[in-house]
Amino acid sequence: QVQLVESGGGLVQAGGSLRLSCAASGRTFSSYGLGWFRQAPGKEREFVAGISDSGGITHYANSVKDRFTISRVNAKNTVYLQMNSMKSEDTAVYYCAASARRYYGATSSLYNYWGQGTQVTVSS
Repeated sequence: QVQLVESGGGLVQAGGSLRLSCAASGRTFSSYGLGWFRQAPGKEREFVAGISDSGGITHYANSVKDRFTISRVNAKNTVYLQMNSMKSEDTAVYYCAASARRYYGATSSLYNYWGQGTQVTVSS
């Protein structure tokens, strides 16, 4: 069982930056693939970024490529999402997710555990 708790959300101006954190419980954190997803009001949840169990491979949605960076520190059981050059369309609730299959792609159903989400609002 893995519990995920996101933090770091808030209000930021367009062009600004935020860093989200997701802390996980459990002793097998390093064996999970991890992802960040987001859901804007009235829209479906969408994939943002994913990272392999070792952290050596990352994958991004086209909409955030070159602006967002996913990373993880297995010794701290934490995954991060650094968000730069933010746009109003980045406004959403952001969720981290963990996959016991070591999956880190865009298919949400392949993740086993989800955090409660953190609100990110970008003002224009």
